[in-house]
Amino acid sequence: MKKQYDVVIIGAGVVGSAIARELSRYKLSIAVLEKNLDVCNETSGRNSAVVHGGFANPIGSLKAKCCVEGNRIMDQLAEELNFPFKRCGKVLVGNTPEDMEQLERTMKQGAVNGCTGLEMIDEAKLHELVPAVVGKFAMWSKNSGIMDPFLYTVALAENAHANGADFFFDHKVEAITRENELYYLHTAHGDFCTRWVVNAAGLGAKQISDLLGLTGYRVIGSRSNYIILHKRMGKLLPMPVYPVPSNTYMGIHVTNTTDGNVIIGPNAETVTDFAYYGVPQENMDYLADSASDLWPCIHKSDYIRNYSGILPKWVDDQGVIQDFKIEIRDDLAPRAINLVGIES
Repeated sequence: MKKQYDVVIIGAGVVGSAIARELSRYKLSIAVLEKNLDVCNETSGRNSAVVHGGFANPIGSLKAKCCVEGNRIMDQLAEELNFPFKRCGKVLVGNTPEDMEQLERTMKQGAVNGCTGLEMIDEAKLHELVPAVVGKFAMWSKNSGIMDPFLYTVALAENAHANGADFFFDHKVEAITRENELYYLHTAHGDFCTRWVVNAAGLGAKQISDLLGLTGYRVIGSRSNYIILHKRMGKLLPMPVYPVPSNTYMGIHVTNTTDGNVIIGPNAETVTDFAYYGVPQENMDYLADSASDLWPCIHKSDYIRNYSGILPKWVDDQGVIQDFKIEIRDDLAPRAINLVGIES
């Protein structure tokens, strides 16, 4: 049995590492248990690396609240933690009257959510911002940005560790028991005793939730595939370019990175295997064909790599995606904070 902690956080992705950093401001003994060999191995490092504005999230949702607040404080976080972040803006590009109606609805939703810096622009302004784009008009989100999700998560974890938090890698939680107001977290490399548990396990959040006795959640995986283009293409894309969004999906987009590359993607496919990250050739072809309608600068000679990521989505019995869930259920799992469906 290892030492007793005040708080054990399960998961060292961006959320778990951020929680560890925040709690490390206080006089608490903190441990973070991660099943992988390092931070940021799953959803936190396998995404578009875009700091969204919050206009695409449902009004009144926790997703919208977190997105708007996260966007607002990102400059301060980047300065404190010294990770790459660029508030370059992004455009959502349209061509038809239906596109215009959807973008106007998106702008109104963003305003209610508290987004700032949203503006409808005409074709001339759009091509001034992104000369290579194809489109008649766009919604310009001036406060959107790009960042390095790896260095961000590493910086959060390193800061938490410098403040006294202990990180244990290759420590998958296999069982949880509770006795005399203490939790015992059982791993293959030993047991951990703690007063409080935080479930920030991401793709594994349902399994940890079940171990805590908070059963009944249904979590599906949404796998996204991406293509990375050579840095020579970066000069043609000063900001991310998106299509007009649907109610649940932002669409296949083209994104610049803080390293100067360009990312194409993602598509979205429902999966049950949360460990497979292959990218089939037909998916790459589909990404390139779809994104070329927005940005016709995609050529196979510029491909340097592909990757995929899986978002954990909490859904109801009808398969409808639900809001972020952050709960304390004193009746079933006192002193446990349970996070489910934290997908982005």
